[in-house]
Amino acid sequence: MKLGNAIFFVGLWIAVTPIGYAQGRGLSYIDLSAGGICNFVTDKQQLLRTQSVLLEEIAKRSGIDLPMMSSGELGKKPGIILTLESDTKRLPQVVQEAVGEMEHIGAEGYRLIALKKYQIVVVMGKDARGLLFGVGKLLRKATITPDSMLFPDHFSLATTPKNPIRGHQLGYRPKNNAYDAFSVAQFDQYIRELALFGVNCIELVPPRTDDDPTHPIMKLPPAQMMVELSRICDSYGLDVSMWYPNVGKDYDSPAGIQSELAEREEVFAALPRLDALFIPGGDPGDLEVDTLFRWVGQVAEVLRNYHPDSKIWISPQAFKQTDHWFDVFFEQANRRHEWFGGVVFGPWVSMPIAEIRNRLSPEIPIRRYPDITHNISCQYPVPDFDLTWALTLGRESINPRPREFKHIHNLFESYAIGGITYSEGTNDDVNKFVWSDQDWDSSTPVVETLRDYARLFLDPLLVEPFVLAIFALEDNLRGSPLTNGGMIRTLDKWRYLEQHSPAGKASNPRFQMGLIRAYFDAYTYRRLTWETYLEQQAWDVLRGAAPETVDNALTEAIALLKKGASQPVCADWRQRCLELADSLYESIGTQLTVERHHGYEERGNFIDHIDMPLNDAPWLLPQLEALLSTPSVAEKVKQLAGILQRTDPGPGGIYDNFSEAGSWQRVEKGKGWFADPGNLQSASHGFNIKVKGPSERAAEPKAWMKQATVLYDHPLVIHYGELDTHANYSVKIAYTGRFKSNISLHADGLPVHGYQPVSGSEVYEFDVPKAATSDGKVTFQWRCKPGERGLQVAELWLTRKERN
Repeated sequence: MKLGNAIFFVGLWIAVTPIGYAQGRGLSYIDLSAGGICNFVTDKQQLLRTQSVLLEEIAKRSGIDLPMMSSGELGKKPGIILTLESDTKRLPQVVQEAVGEMEHIGAEGYRLIALKKYQIVVVMGKDARGLLFGVGKLLRKATITPDSMLFPDHFSLATTPKNPIRGHQLGYRPKNNAYDAFSVAQFDQYIRELALFGVNCIELVPPRTDDDPTHPIMKLPPAQMMVELSRICDSYGLDVSMWYPNVGKDYDSPAGIQSELAEREEVFAALPRLDALFIPGGDPGDLEVDTLFRWVGQVAEVLRNYHPDSKIWISPQAFKQTDHWFDVFFEQANRRHEWFGGVVFGPWVSMPIAEIRNRLSPEIPIRRYPDITHNISCQYPVPDFDLTWALTLGRESINPRPREFKHIHNLFESYAIGGITYSEGTNDDVNKFVWSDQDWDSSTPVVETLRDYARLFLDPLLVEPFVLAIFALEDNLRGSPLTNGGMIRTLDKWRYLEQHSPAGKASNPRFQMGLIRAYFDAYTYRRLTWETYLEQQAWDVLRGAAPETVDNALTEAIALLKKGASQPVCADWRQRCLELADSLYESIGTQLTVERHHGYEERGNFIDHIDMPLNDAPWLLPQLEALLSTPSVAEKVKQLAGILQRTDPGPGGIYDNFSEAGSWQRVEKGKGWFADPGNLQSASHGFNIKVKGPSERAAEPKAWMKQATVLYDHPLVIHYGELDTHANYSVKIAYTGRFKSNISLHADGLPVHGYQPVSGSEVYEFDVPKAATSDGKVTFQWRCKPGERGLQVAELWLTRKERN
């Protein structure tokens, strides 16, 4: 056994071997390095690919080719026993006795036990899948290093998955940030690794979606890869589901229906395995409910010809969900159509899952379709997400959120029978394994999942440092970087691992995904502090300008604001991000830019925004430069005053920017994130950032880019107090945001304005009814029309007018 490299850990230099490492931590183990595998499975078809998975994964990590061994060799040298519960009587007596004392296991469950005295590790599956999942647990708990494989000799576990559906959607389409670049072999390995964490279903997408039909970086045409993915899943004994949206134009005429059915028949006939079909009610698609269910019944007839046991699941997703829409949906769902598998709760379902459960017949199951891939503008946005991160990391970045997704998973688990997550690529890799582990057993501490993840995929000798480094990336996104301040400490954690772990030197993609985020976050934090300082300096110069010095002030302010681009900070960190982005593209096809890596805007291309301005320079500079060329000094002074006083509500007035914490205190929060992470019954922050190109923003104030937001028909309520009881007031509102809704406003129940169509970038002013403010306080309540997606308020000026 070779002596390992000296590593620095917790302040001490220790020369370790894998055995020395285990002993140093107070662990005892079975050394399987010189052992073998003994297979007691009678029906070899039930082995699936499990035996080869175990051998191959050990060999990849250790270089050891474990031999097969006979039962007579057990006890003479270390061994791994593979067996099914049905083959128990074939096992040695001591093994029978040991497993007989363990808890009962159900479908897909397994027992995993180390028999120290005999130097044996037993993996017993309830069935073929259970054996695969048990092997996965063995690999997750073993310390496998070059020339060594150690397993804790005290280990004993009997476990059955809590949820029968545990899976992820792996869509092969151009919109994804990595999957569309995968080869068949890469998909096979990724699906295998998910199965090692208990995944039993993979969801595919059809060749035609709401996306481009193909992409130059694809290794195979979509129709061919779809078949390969079905075959891969079947080889591991995993279920196959397919997300099949209704993106056609005609589901009413006989010709239109026949064309759509012919396409589906071709898809169904080509797939070697298809266990379930998921047809969303919308996003994309916009069929009326009766048409939707009639159409799905026609699809079911075609599906039955090729996959007779397959069921169809439907989600109540739609961009215009009214009470009537839901009434018809539940009437149809509760009819118990022969083909009906159940209801899917996913993004853009406006009804809380608890209410859906109450309105469905008890025997109809719910399957979750959680969005684990996006940061904002999604089902479960990052709470307290700062505008800085919205401008740079954007909607879809590398985004480990282990604590948040454990909480979200467990909060709604009781309403469903598991889930298949919505994913757009490898950016949510950590989230997939966390969600899978929680679907298996939601009592599992998330730190244990990360330890398994680090041990299996990163470095088994630096598990705890890796776990803390992953947690730190989640912590980086807590609130404003200016007050969080943890980004540099997070980078220190990852740079230490970059220097001391083989994962850092071997261009391990999972390591590099964490490392690039650490460099990116720290670089962004340093830019933010620098650009914030420059903007404050510019404001100070402008505020101090006199008529005779206005030109000098404008010139100096312009120069200060331009320094953000002309005098950048931490150029070496920026360069490291670019290098890592290239490396990730070469290894797993990660598309972190549009031009260089063939990505899509808002689909993981956050490196395109690495230099996105973080202050108000894009809004200020055009105005200041225009002022400088204005010939009239008086006009310059007047217009400059307008810029300086843009947010001034006047004497006795109140101004609020709802992207700021101080203003946010006035907002009625509703249930809040811990009870309502999907914000169906809560106010939250929304974002609307108009990007012109890489690192280019539209010339509008930062205050317009983050808003107080509510979804659907939930009201936005904001309270004001300490008003002048004798004065009249007017209210000016910046209705900016992504939703183009019809909005009404009431003050203490009195109308301020009726349904007002807003475009998402306008400012309106209205008189406030005197009766609403006569008691010295007022409550504003906004609503959008029933069936619309929501509303946003970015800024508000409450201006005191004349007194009575």
